[in-house]
Amino acid sequence: MQTIWEATYTLEQIEPTAQKFLQIAAPHEVWAFSGQLGAGKTTFVAALMQALRCTDPVSSPTFSIINHYKLPESQVFHSDWYRIADEEEAIQSGIEDMMLQPGIKIIEWWERAPELLPPNTLYIRLSVLDAQSRKLEVKAES
Repeated sequence: MQTIWEATYTLEQIEPTAQKFLQIAAPHEVWAFSGQLGAGKTTFVAALMQALRCTDPVSSPTFSIINHYKLPESQVFHSDWYRIADEEEAIQSGIEDMMLQPGIKIIEWWERAPELLPPNTLYIRLSVLDAQSRKLEVKAES
């Protein structure tokens, strides 16, 4: 896998960072996020939804597993696999069906069932640098 973009940002810089990310992510329908608890995955997803002109409230799908957002021209499925034990449980939770839908699929904690990710998935790692700063590293298969 090859790193295609890196950025460091604070909460005050999250909007332009999200805008730039969307330019890079455009060719990909599946965005797989990883990072420790509290790294800001859902916060960054909320910034992405705002940049995509989503008017639905954005929340963590930790308990619902999948949140669906409508966009002016498309749709987004935001999924959190933290509570999923393995690929079988992911399939039973409707993840496989979600992956077949048109639109963007944003997945947090994809490591729980990596076999369900298609080729051309974009991998995003968020790291905590300090209380205010995060590092975003974006990778794709070369």
